[in-house]
Amino acid sequence: MSHTETHAFQTEVNQLLKLMIHALYSNKEIFLRELVSNASDALDKLRFEAVSNDALHEGEEQLEISVQFDKDARTLTLRDNGIGMTRDEVIANIGTIANSGTKKFLESLSGDQAKDSNLIGQFGVGFYSSFIVADEVVLETRRAGANPAEGTRWISKGEGEYTLETIEKADKGTTITLHLKADMDEFLDKYRLKNIISTYSDHINFPIKMEKTEWDAEAKADKPTGEMEQVNKATALWTQAKSELSDEDYKNFYQTLSHDFNEPLAYLHNKVEGTLEYTSLLYLPKKAPFDLYDRERRYGLKLYVKRVFIMDDAEHLMPAYLRFVRGVIDSADLPLNVSREILQSNKVVDKIRSASVKRVLDHLAKLAKDENPQEYLDFWKQFGNVLKEGVVEDFANKEKIAQLLRFASTHTGGAEQNVALADYVARMQPDQEAIYYIIADTHAAAKGSPHLEMFRKKGIEVLLLSDRIDEWLVSHLFEFEGKSLKSVNSADLKEFDAASEESLSEEDKQARQALTEKVKNALGDLVSEVRMTHRLIESPACVVTPEGEMSAHMARIMEQMGQAVPKQKPVLELNPEHQLVKKLDQLQDDAQCQEWSRFLFDQAQLAEGHILEEPGEFIRRMNRLLTAVM
Repeated sequence: MSHTETHAFQTEVNQLLKLMIHALYSNKEIFLRELVSNASDALDKLRFEAVSNDALHEGEEQLEISVQFDKDARTLTLRDNGIGMTRDEVIANIGTIANSGTKKFLESLSGDQAKDSNLIGQFGVGFYSSFIVADEVVLETRRAGANPAEGTRWISKGEGEYTLETIEKADKGTTITLHLKADMDEFLDKYRLKNIISTYSDHINFPIKMEKTEWDAEAKADKPTGEMEQVNKATALWTQAKSELSDEDYKNFYQTLSHDFNEPLAYLHNKVEGTLEYTSLLYLPKKAPFDLYDRERRYGLKLYVKRVFIMDDAEHLMPAYLRFVRGVIDSADLPLNVSREILQSNKVVDKIRSASVKRVLDHLAKLAKDENPQEYLDFWKQFGNVLKEGVVEDFANKEKIAQLLRFASTHTGGAEQNVALADYVARMQPDQEAIYYIIADTHAAAKGSPHLEMFRKKGIEVLLLSDRIDEWLVSHLFEFEGKSLKSVNSADLKEFDAASEESLSEEDKQARQALTEKVKNALGDLVSEVRMTHRLIESPACVVTPEGEMSAHMARIMEQMGQAVPKQKPVLELNPEHQLVKKLDQLQDDAQCQEWSRFLFDQAQLAEGHILEEPGEFIRRMNRLLTAVM
């Protein structure tokens, strides 16, 4: 029995449809590429599932896509005999837009049509590009192997709702019929459609067929013959020799594969022969997808075995920190029924993965050093933070990844991350033994930290780290080219105090010790230690992390993640040359000493980005002290 339901689109989907209908795509012909690409995916999935269940073919061994148009009815129809969908899958897949980042997509729009159109493919909404050219879309589908009575019809005019109906569908797969708008006659022309398919979908690995026509001299028009002809090469692009392919071929295949409307930054096409045989075609994107930081969303690589599609989230072929890489790997040495469990412990897969990672990292190194450093910096802005994950996760390639890292530093002063560790080492002072860095919540906080005062005076460069991952990064990157990495926030920078301590008289040393003990008594358990330092020039005090303890910055990150963190007791360091510290030394009244000690401590915490437990009390204390000296 037929069962029809009407569903309303969610608010965000409705907004997006309005954008689509008003030609958000700068090139409206792209809709055909999107629909053909979806059809190709459906054929790939059927071919894979049929490896273990041949009955899914339902007697049709030839997998194909057909494109037909009807000038009188003003319709354009695409059919595939692929895996098809159940009613629930229609709701989930066609409704994916409602839960796959649509809100983030809408927030990303800038109002520049050309720029905004490039975002479409990143958000998995290609199917909805149909509404650029159609005022009604009808989708009919049935899952391969299901009963013909279990077909589903989806209809929408893109105006806020869609209907679902259970129908009888004799053939498996999906048929999409577009009822074209009045001004879209160009898509009712065979030569226009063939040109679009040739441009964008020539290398789809299945035949794309259109009805063959013959010229009717009497009617002065093309006449349908009733026969179908193939209009694409249907040759897997990655199987062809590089000499046979143009940059345009690679670019079009990338856009079909990734649904990214930008051109790729680079492509790496390799055929390996010998004891291990496989072909890889890897692409580096120019722009990051919206879900780049979702480590669970893995669809970067398509795995094929002897040109048979196996899976499109082959995480075993590329580590998480290279999840932005798109492409195809086709192996001749894996079984057709390979499973994720087999992939996990397969030596062939391990070798392919290792070689693929090396290829990507070597190309990035070449790009950064020789080919186009600015292009690499543009890449770093998009993907640098996920590349940093590799330092922690990929011990074998740790040194290669370290060479690719870029940071902001006091040498350049700006927020742009354009300083390589190798450049830092080349600029080090003759007697400098460590690579110094500072971590803060923001670039401005790092750049303005009192910890940098002595480094500036001595002309020592400091890396300014402010990305959330940086604390994790430096906890695993201990050295570079024999130079240790050292935090200027840590309490063990004794190299800056040693020379000054040697020049002090015994009397001065005792006086300073007396002052630090006085301040420690005033602060009690708020600090683990109070001591003098020569790392400060302009500031009266700073707080540092005791050796071996979690940094305050990491503690704040963990607290923001809802993790329980033990109470931190920092070291308070005082600048003996500062007037406020000298004034504190002269105070005899215990209450006044406590006021000034707590004021300097809170001030030092604020300078490091801490959030005071009692900001109101800090304000009152500061007002009392200011009033007393006026």
